[in-house]
Amino acid sequence: MSRADDILGPMWRTIDSVVDEGALGRRLEGGDQLRIKYGVDLTAPDLHLGHAVNLWLMRRLQDHGHKVIFLLGDLTTQVGDPTGKSETRPVLSEEAIEANARAFLDQVSLVLDTDPGVFEVRRNSEWFGPMPVSELLGLFSMTTHAQLMARDMFRDRVAAGREIALHELTYPVLQGYDSFAMQSDLTIVGSDQLFNEMMGRQFQQRLGARPQSIITTVITPGLDGGPKQSKSLGNYVALTDTPTDKFGKIMSLSDDLLPAWADAYTALAESELAEIHSDAEAGGTRARDAKLRLAQAVVERYHGNVVATRERDAFVDVFSSGAAPENIRDVSVADSELTALSLLERVRPDISQSARRRLLAQNAVRIDGRLVSDPGERIAVRDGSIVRSGRREWARVRVTPTP
Repeated sequence: MSRADDILGPMWRTIDSVVDEGALGRRLEGGDQLRIKYGVDLTAPDLHLGHAVNLWLMRRLQDHGHKVIFLLGDLTTQVGDPTGKSETRPVLSEEAIEANARAFLDQVSLVLDTDPGVFEVRRNSEWFGPMPVSELLGLFSMTTHAQLMARDMFRDRVAAGREIALHELTYPVLQGYDSFAMQSDLTIVGSDQLFNEMMGRQFQQRLGARPQSIITTVITPGLDGGPKQSKSLGNYVALTDTPTDKFGKIMSLSDDLLPAWADAYTALAESELAEIHSDAEAGGTRARDAKLRLAQAVVERYHGNVVATRERDAFVDVFSSGAAPENIRDVSVADSELTALSLLERVRPDISQSARRRLLAQNAVRIDGRLVSDPGERIAVRDGSIVRSGRREWARVRVTPTP
């Protein structure tokens, strides 16, 4: 087996496409240390399992001696990445950008090796800050309006009659130039960033450098089956979630999502993945057990085997036997009698009214172990009552009458 095959083999299940695969293979065979571009817009430092697909590919390359160049887009963040946005983003203050940079570094260290031999931090203000206007205009002259308008996000905004600020049009140019400035050999991105990274190849070629290869990765549905994990939809598992939260969120997955999540978010062997695929299709207790294996594998990847085993045992004890967890949040109510729906409003302010009604209709609400399904049922609220809403949401009611 060649060096390239040995490195890339386990990575293929999360790779969607490779731009200039031949050059990448030759670089890996050559044994030189690759410089892997990992650039982040510092707008929202909230990484989830979807982002970590790229991080784990980079980690495998680090384990073979290659270096991740972690590029903090401190200057381009002031422009704002327009990817997937229908409106112009607000500009962050320098203080907010610095705080987000620290948060990003903390989160990527959960996956990446931060040893200086295989990890380097750069900021694109290093080259854009001192760049003369004449040189910047020269970069812009290498890009046409037609190229930029080929981006579907720009076309969609024009078609919808929404404005595109001039500085947003410059973002792909700036991100593309980053690849030249930092001498990137490879970048690993989601498919939504392919346009910008192809701009990087263009600048490298036109400025006399060897163009980077690009790996795009698979996009996996969110917890709710949506097109991808998203903070705005609340359908994601954050890297900073506790082991308990990671385990519980994954156990809320529908059976049909298990194969995709197992493939993308675990390091399980192919034989184990095949079993999860088969058990998920079978449904019932087999799918439930497959979900437990998936949740345990994800938690183990981030927190270790001991913690993952503990979380599995705790989940089975709490949710299979019906026992309440040790740490239950307290919810204060002022009334000693409420309808079931009104009580659920106090207990679950995080979800919509329609979602609360669904929980009741689905027989997913219990008060002190008693099933409650009628939204209008009058509940005599007792101090210390335990309300379970859904598979993993518990609350202890504290009656605190208003003076």
